[in-house]
Amino acid sequence: MAVTRWLRRHSFCLSRRKRSLLLKLTVVALASFLFCEFLIYYLVIFWCRWPEVGTPAPGKRGPVLKAMFLADTHLLGEITGHWLDKLRREWQMERAFQTALWLLQPEVVFILGDVFDEGKWSSSKAWEEEMARFRQMFRHPGHVQLKVVAGNHDIGFHYEMSPYKVRRFEEVFSSDRLFSWKGVNFVMVNSVALEGDGCGICSEVEAELTEVSRRLNCSREQVPGSGQCAGGQQLPASAPILLQHYPLYRASDANCSGEDAAPPEERNIPFQEKYDVLSREASQKLLWWFRPRLILSGHTHSACEVLHRGGVPEISVPSFSWRNRNNPSFIMGSFTPRDHALSKCFLPLEGTVLSTYCAAAGLLVVLTFARLECLTSPFLSVWTLLRMHMAR
Repeated sequence: MAVTRWLRRHSFCLSRRKRSLLLKLTVVALASFLFCEFLIYYLVIFWCRWPEVGTPAPGKRGPVLKAMFLADTHLLGEITGHWLDKLRREWQMERAFQTALWLLQPEVVFILGDVFDEGKWSSSKAWEEEMARFRQMFRHPGHVQLKVVAGNHDIGFHYEMSPYKVRRFEEVFSSDRLFSWKGVNFVMVNSVALEGDGCGICSEVEAELTEVSRRLNCSREQVPGSGQCAGGQQLPASAPILLQHYPLYRASDANCSGEDAAPPEERNIPFQEKYDVLSREASQKLLWWFRPRLILSGHTHSACEVLHRGGVPEISVPSFSWRNRNNPSFIMGSFTPRDHALSKCFLPLEGTVLSTYCAAAGLLVVLTFARLECLTSPFLSVWTLLRMHMAR
């Protein structure tokens, strides 16, 4: 009877300890999940700040346009994309984008090409599925503008382009080459089509760009009465910002620096014209046509700042996805018709998230083994008691 009473009492204690262990394990697992999948984005992006534009003369500050720039999201397709890779990296981009919208309140967001990884191969059905995922991930309020330029993975390299692929892309993201807001002009370039070989798509794109160049030059030179500038809507008299996927020509990333630049072993690898960067000829044309005050580009997946002829700065925007780098980021820009300022906002490191999960898993193992030791000791006591009873 004594053994029976002892067992009943200890079985109740064991049941209570099991419940306590299960509760602790659940709390640790849930807390690590909430931190890694939600809270970490708020904690990191909270520290990003819009840059201040240079102080103007008293009473002359105009409206400031707040713009976000990101690049190379590479939404995975059905051919090479693994479902787990899609789930992990696309959830990261969705949480980062939605958190940035909520905390930073940009007025316009620009994506600098390679939205999709397999747009150049996608069937009509696959394209629709990828578009549905894009709309879910990059959903935004109606007062926020979202503008996208074409990349080589969206419509194919020059030799893979077709009128169908270009039209399919532009039906969704617009074919506008010029976007003006608050007196600031943005020129959105289909840099994939700047091959310079006279192909049909290339000739059409160049004709559109020369027309935009003419309108911008007329607005800056303010000669509305001349024959060339007569008629048409007057644009803000402001030097444009050039937005494109391919960077302008540079020999390599050898002069790039910073924590999100290309790895040291890759920086001296020469770039191939018309593949890694635009050709010298196309780059000179863009600088001559538009005389921009700033250029932003993507494609390389790494950060770089280059000064081109005339002191025109170009910023290469790193990839927004963990799939392409451990420390993705985006650019925040404050713009007025005459001035601008840029800052960079880093996203959570994938390594930090993985380390947090590993630490949580280790804690779960420690808690489990510690409790198992406590749970097994009463059973040893029972076995000893039974042996003593049987010995009598």
